Amino acid sequence: MPHITLLYPFRPREEFDALASRLGLVCAELEPFEIRLAEFRHFEHRAGNYTLWLVPEPRGRLVELEAKLETVVPDCTDTSRHPEGFTPHLSVGQVRGREMLEELERKLQSDWRPLSFVVREISMIWRNPPPDDVFRIGRTVPLGGGGAGR
Repeated sequence: MPHITLLYPFRPREEFDALASRLGLVCAELEPFEIRLAEFRHFEHRAGNYTLWLVPEPRGRLVELEAKLETVVPDCTDTSRHPEGFTPHLSVGQVRGREMLEELERKLQSDWRPLSFVVREISMIWRNPPPDDVFRIGRTVPLGGGGAGR
């Protein structure tokens, strides 16, 4: 499922109910906000492997949300441990080879029509081990105190 990872590693599904109320307290402090996906970028990994991703703008609101969530689960900070800190991104896919990356990135960007939406909640996701390793939503937590979540 398309998603912007705010915390990693993910917590076990068995903790979701208890964790949702704690996350709800910090999420209540932030009002829903709009983000726009207009530009493709990439991360370079080892040996010519790349991850293509869309840039959520403005990034500041997602950075603020991620930082507040980390105060609740300070052991789930892998997303912010990089030298440049937390980089909000929506992964699109992976590719091998610089030439393939540049071609795909150029094609996707030329065909892409920017997309905007309002972030009203966070989702607590989980998955089984392979082969049934599809992400599923276990709980949601609203922003702005908009209810108890589900």
